[in-house]
Amino acid sequence: MAVRYAYAITGIMLAGGAAATLALQQPVGAQVAQNAPSAMPRASAPGSFADLTERLAPAVVNISTTQTIEVSGGGNPFAGSPFEDMFRQFGGGDRGNNPPVTREATSLGSGFIISADGFVVTNNHVISARGQNGQPGPDPVDSITVILADRSEYEARVVGRDPASDLAVLKIEGRNLPFVRFGDSDSLRVGDWVVAIGNPFGLGGTVTAGIVSALQRTIGLGGAYDRYIQTDASINQGNSGGPMFDLDGNVVGINSAIFSPTGGNVGIGFAIPAHEARPIVETLMRGEAVRRGYLGVSIQPMNDDIAESLDLPRNRGEIVARVEPGEAAARAGIQQGDVIVSVNNEDVTPDRTLSYIVANLQVGERVPIVLVRDGERVRVTATIGERPSERELAALAQPNSDDDALDTPGKEAPADAASDSTMGSIGIGFQTLTPQIARQLGVPATVRGLVVNQVDPSSDAAQKGIRRGDIVLSINRRTTQQPSDAVSIIDGARRAGRGSVLLLRQRGNTPPAFIGVDIEE
Repeated sequence: MAVRYAYAITGIMLAGGAAATLALQQPVGAQVAQNAPSAMPRASAPGSFADLTERLAPAVVNISTTQTIEVSGGGNPFAGSPFEDMFRQFGGGDRGNNPPVTREATSLGSGFIISADGFVVTNNHVISARGQNGQPGPDPVDSITVILADRSEYEARVVGRDPASDLAVLKIEGRNLPFVRFGDSDSLRVGDWVVAIGNPFGLGGTVTAGIVSALQRTIGLGGAYDRYIQTDASINQGNSGGPMFDLDGNVVGINSAIFSPTGGNVGIGFAIPAHEARPIVETLMRGEAVRRGYLGVSIQPMNDDIAESLDLPRNRGEIVARVEPGEAAARAGIQQGDVIVSVNNEDVTPDRTLSYIVANLQVGERVPIVLVRDGERVRVTATIGERPSERELAALAQPNSDDDALDTPGKEAPADAASDSTMGSIGIGFQTLTPQIARQLGVPATVRGLVVNQVDPSSDAAQKGIRRGDIVLSINRRTTQQPSDAVSIIDGARRAGRGSVLLLRQRGNTPPAFIGVDIEE
């Protein structure tokens, strides 16, 4: 480490001399280089993390869990291993007739104590039972053991769990236990030093150090808590639930995930920021459920195609793909196809998504919402509802029919002038959705729209995933029940100078989605 710091300081000194010479040649008042000596902070780095580690490590714990799982291949000690077929080949059990057996599975993680009487914070996935696919399930494990740095062990009980934020609070029975406090993650800056302590690969208390690589990082999980601190401090399997400290010894994050093609550390780890974790932890400690705001809409981000078709900025707002009946959005008058650009006077952007903003509002709060509808700004007021459980949300999104019927929407209708026109303009041929075709596609007879009966494989529509059997409910937010409706809307968009149109596509009983499709020249 000392050598690395020495090289860094030498580099800055050399660059400083060259920059100073150049600065003398600059006209008065001219802009100088970002790394000019007058603009650069003094280089500094801790001489050692030893004192900090010695003070903090006693409050960091290892978490060991056990659960009973059912595996196939009773009587086969190699069940589930590469040697299973060899075992059977040499008479080790009758293939396919071995009854399932139960076994005890263990896993390891990390956590930290936040009170002298034994409240422990960790990730929810650390203490969740895993299914046959190895992924955490909705239920907790059978038993949890918390192991302190001095190797003392305590049986822990679950006080509260919150799958949405991946946080959990445990309780061990102890007195005068070492503990740490949450700090202010909002004061973190990219480039600040951070220290992670945890239990990687079950090795026990391990300390790694690095810097904050990024803030407010989204990693594709969606929802209200997809905002992480990214760090290059080594984070590996088993570090989950452990604390990330700043140099003042405050918990500024909870290590939760890694990005790795190999499963090992590649210098990209993620931690839940303390400012998001702390109120959830405090709620769970009181034995209460976490309540989150809910608008009752399914949304899509504004990509280039959708933004162009609506003539709106790309990085502003999200489009409403579905409005849940009876929920806050429906009561406020929000409609499918609206683009929500502001909630409670806060802009909706890729960094501050609609889900993130709404989930952090108080249930019952009345908030102003600004949206764009047919090119006009509309203001509504919504009373925020309560977000359903993850199971209930999953049930709402679950399709009710099989997708297999989608490739055969029935006998292809004969081509007509309208269908020829739309094939030439957007690469899609349409026919009217009849009750008979609706039955074949597995959708209710009440659905109104156009059925895609042919797609030009070289068209933009084909590249966007439009296929035969899809139903187009609207184009540019105008309903389409006859192929002539599509021709009229597309021609109007072309006359207005638009390069694309916005289709609302439904496939089977899956939720509709908006897709921007280019208009052929």
